[in-house]
Amino acid sequence: MFDYTARPDLLQGRIILVTGAGRGIGAAAAKAYAGLGATVLLLGKTEANLNQVYDEIEAAGHAQPVVIPFNLETALPHQYDELAVMIENQFGRLDGLLHNASIIGPRTPIEQLSGEHFMRVMHINVNAMFMLTSTLLPLLKLSQDASVVFTSSSVGRKGRAYWGAYGVSKFATEGLMQTLADELEDVAQVRANSINPGGTRTSMRALAYPSENPQSVPSPEEIMPVYLYLMGPDSAGVNGQAFNAQ
Repeated sequence: MFDYTARPDLLQGRIILVTGAGRGIGAAAAKAYAGLGATVLLLGKTEANLNQVYDEIEAAGHAQPVVIPFNLETALPHQYDELAVMIENQFGRLDGLLHNASIIGPRTPIEQLSGEHFMRVMHINVNAMFMLTSTLLPLLKLSQDASVVFTSSSVGRKGRAYWGAYGVSKFATEGLMQTLADELEDVAQVRANSINPGGTRTSMRALAYPSENPQSVPSPEEIMPVYLYLMGPDSAGVNGQAFNAQ
């Protein structure tokens, strides 16, 4: 496991947006960020799940989060613009962006993967992530110390049979992170890095490995150290790097 212990006020006063914040790793990260002082913007498509995370953060006495129902599959360009305007009006800047939302799609040989399934996975995992990044970059540049964290995968670092569109989308994720990091180097107080969570106890993992005992892999809460390190000031100057949570 990534070795890092966060101090209690690590993210005090920071504004951090988390995609896919309703459950799994996104929910765990949102709660961990809130627990260290951040105001968390909870973005996801299922409002009931976001509301539950909101309630848990508020019940713990942390800074009041913001629920942002947003469907990355259907969102149009003007909706990304409206999101940026809302964040700017309410907070004036953005200090952190965790790209966590993605779908797995069919695990099948390329030959049997339909164009429709391929394009859906690429749209949610890559196109929407690009739209969010490019639209929110001006707000991140208004921060004194901003971090963009991309969620990758081992199959996005070395191709593996039958991971189809998901694997390709994670290679694209690494490419977007590296390109952005290189563009930001020495010109903005914004850094970009990626995290491969590794096998984690989530619904997506259960979908990919239905016969696996969930207790054999760590919970989302257990892999949080690297998520905290990259979102806080201790990683200032770390840019363009590919991290493993485990």
